[in-house]
Amino acid sequence: MIKNFTGLLFITLLSFVAKSQTPDPKREFRGVWVATVQNIDWPSKRGLNSDKQKKELTGIFDEHQKSGMNAIMFQIRPSADALYAKGTEEWSMFLSGKQGVAPAPLYDPLEFAIQEAHQRGMELHAWFNPYRATNNLVDADISARHITRTKPEWFFTYANKKYFNPGIPEVRKYIVSIIMNVVRNYDIDGVHFDDYFYPYPDKPALPDSLTFTAYGSNSFKSIEDWRRNNVDMLIKELNDSIHAEKKYVKFGISPFGIWRNKKEDPLGSETNGLSGYAGLYADARKWLSEGWIDYINPQVYFPFKYPAAAYEKLVDWWSNNAFGKHVYIGQGVYRATEQREGWKEKNQLPEQVRYLRKNPRVQGSVYFSSKSLTNNLAGFQDSLRQDLYRSKALLPTMIWLDAIPPQSPLNLQVKRSKGKNELAWNQPLPVRDNEAAYGYVVYRFDKGENIDINNPEKIRNISFDSSKLSFQDQETKKRSKYVYVVTTLDRLKNESLPSNSIQVKSK
Repeated sequence: MIKNFTGLLFITLLSFVAKSQTPDPKREFRGVWVATVQNIDWPSKRGLNSDKQKKELTGIFDEHQKSGMNAIMFQIRPSADALYAKGTEEWSMFLSGKQGVAPAPLYDPLEFAIQEAHQRGMELHAWFNPYRATNNLVDADISARHITRTKPEWFFTYANKKYFNPGIPEVRKYIVSIIMNVVRNYDIDGVHFDDYFYPYPDKPALPDSLTFTAYGSNSFKSIEDWRRNNVDMLIKELNDSIHAEKKYVKFGISPFGIWRNKKEDPLGSETNGLSGYAGLYADARKWLSEGWIDYINPQVYFPFKYPAAAYEKLVDWWSNNAFGKHVYIGQGVYRATEQREGWKEKNQLPEQVRYLRKNPRVQGSVYFSSKSLTNNLAGFQDSLRQDLYRSKALLPTMIWLDAIPPQSPLNLQVKRSKGKNELAWNQPLPVRDNEAAYGYVVYRFDKGENIDINNPEKIRNISFDSSKLSFQDQETKKRSKYVYVVTTLDRLKNESLPSNSIQVKSK
């Protein structure tokens, strides 16, 4: 009886391991928000010298690389200010401690972040807050040259902050110009907005009735529809402008988790909470249906079976309303240790990842925020490293932006050295769209294995540097026989067929 019980226990354990060690997807968006507002994630405090800021940021990126991340949402404009040098708005106070004062010694945080992310095989999406202009009403925190001082007629005050008034046409033109300046001058992979459009509702009404009378009352029956149209125009104009300038720069938005409740609109979700449509005047479903964005990243910061807004119902709803564009689920790691319904279960977040992976219309996750991950709340970072993200992943392709794969690398060679194998190859031939190679993927197989580049466990390195035509594999076993192939990536992560294969016996 005991012997049979032991056998059953062993079989159960094998079944559990097999379930938890299911193959990782080869393509998956794995992003993390690095928030700078109020120094949430970086820099750790205001006024750090530039060398310490750089050291902190590379440390953050190193940790996320170890956790399998392949995208950074880097907040560069938290409140009509700048964490970058090639712009017209004031330096952010979250860097130096005083708005308008540059980091010392002078450097460009965005340029530095892009280089560091790309070196680690991670995309960098520049995260803008379009309408928030101040974080408080303290005069000492606002530079004399800040846009709220030079163009006070563009703003309204609400809930102890100043906001751009989106109903003024000049405001929309200004915001588009700020973002397009970054698109032109930096090698970013994406433009990213979060959920802050019109401010979250508070007790007083929004003070924009005079603006509605001046600009909207002749065309719109309600001020609410006019406000939504103001946001719509910004989104459409940005989409057109971004892709006209650089077709490969992605445009994505992370709205509040509920578009509309079903009781308000039959097209809405089976939820009962604040909606982005009514509360923030953000018609995210329309942006998808019109094709104005490349990805939606809804903030589904709720547990399974949550009565007002169940995680599983919202994931399914967004996936069913994607209109062929990508869906990356925003997940609230900061909530992982809350002693509230659902979050007391320490496997809540890992199970959320497993759930969305079962849905072919969901392409990944973005986590809020960086510090919650690196602090390993509820052991979630361990879950990513040891189970869910144990293999590297390529970013999902966007065939509506580019569907032409590059050519394979040429003349792969391997040189044996003690403790490492040194690979080198030549650049591929051009393809019919004349797009140059952007990076390379190195695969390693044991001798006798099928060469299957769809298996992410065989990826040894992902590089976003077309000039680097070599790789040192330093994790080899003595007298082991390996087979290598290399593929090419283009800017939108389309992948070539494999190069010639080459076999080597490690020393």
